[in-house]
Amino acid sequence: MTLHLPDANGTLRAYEPRTEPLATTPGAPFTSRTVFSAAHVVADPYADTTPDSPAAVDWDATLAFRRHLWSHGLGVAEAMDTAQRGMGLDWAGAAELIRRSAAEAKAVGGRIACGVGTDQLTGGTLAEVRAAYEEQLAVVEESGAQAILMASRALAATAQGPDDYLEVYGHLLRQAAEPVILHWLGPMFDPALEGYWGSSDLDAATGTFLEVIAAHPDKVDGIKVSLLDAQREVDLRRRLPQGVRCYTGDDFNYPELIAGDEQGFSHALLGIFDPLGPLAAEAVRVLDTGNTEGFRALLDPTVELSRHLFQAPTRFYKTGVVFLAWLAGHQSHFTMVGGLQSARSLPHFARAYELADGLGLFPDPKLAEERMRTLLHLYGVTP
Repeated sequence: MTLHLPDANGTLRAYEPRTEPLATTPGAPFTSRTVFSAAHVVADPYADTTPDSPAAVDWDATLAFRRHLWSHGLGVAEAMDTAQRGMGLDWAGAAELIRRSAAEAKAVGGRIACGVGTDQLTGGTLAEVRAAYEEQLAVVEESGAQAILMASRALAATAQGPDDYLEVYGHLLRQAAEPVILHWLGPMFDPALEGYWGSSDLDAATGTFLEVIAAHPDKVDGIKVSLLDAQREVDLRRRLPQGVRCYTGDDFNYPELIAGDEQGFSHALLGIFDPLGPLAAEAVRVLDTGNTEGFRALLDPTVELSRHLFQAPTRFYKTGVVFLAWLAGHQSHFTMVGGLQSARSLPHFARAYELADGLGLFPDPKLAEERMRTLLHLYGVTP
């Protein structure tokens, strides 16, 4: 049946939903690239909470979604910004998420890496920032997961310059039990991270970032770059020490970065692979055969959806990710921790539905249509 979807001007337009999903099948991990999907958390819709309350998580649905990603061969990047770290999920909730997901990964044989930050702090000295990082690193390592050293709001607020970043990261890398992934999250994802690595000049910041890696190449498995600047990522990955991987976090330009060029390629750690999981996995398996054109043919059409979900204010992309998980049947409701389901508009949701449906992302297109119709009715849209 026809849906009437509102555009940005408030005009309703007719849309005929797709009737068949894209055919994808679960499969083994990939051979040509290491690929992580950052994963969202599912809120408990029956909890009596407020936006300022600790997160109430539906653990069964949250872990079921991770099993879905693992079944398609994807790794899970846990307790990252996609899981609303610092936007509804506090450190206590993140620590519980890490422990539960790492245990689940061990039970099913899934790959997992978990975010290590300082979000138990609101400020503090450099020594307190180091101690907060150490506390979280211990939780991740004790869980058996790989560590991702995330950018720290507290460090950004406390550091006086590049030397403070070199000192803190050097201290952490020296004590890390296994090689970690370093995460550079740009201010478009979190405005509190402006000037990270000691400078708002990205060339200077890149120099400090590379200095950290060069001092401890044996402790850095790779870097995850989320600056939404494809050429800067390419330039950076060409300057990495031998054996240090680049995991693209560029949700605007990921197909070309993963495909690579004659001088190298990026692996992936992406929030957009939460809704794209099965399709992305299918594309990477095509790439595993050496068929770059087939890979791009599958993944390039997804970029319009990704750019829509990650449009400014980019940090609210999580709302679209959870919205699509609801439409796809991965959860029974569209409720988010912190009440973040209110962070995007009805026209934004309508366009996200249209783009995702056009890609065949919904396993049950009829269910997605019914849920979209319900949302439209809640907003007062009638045929």
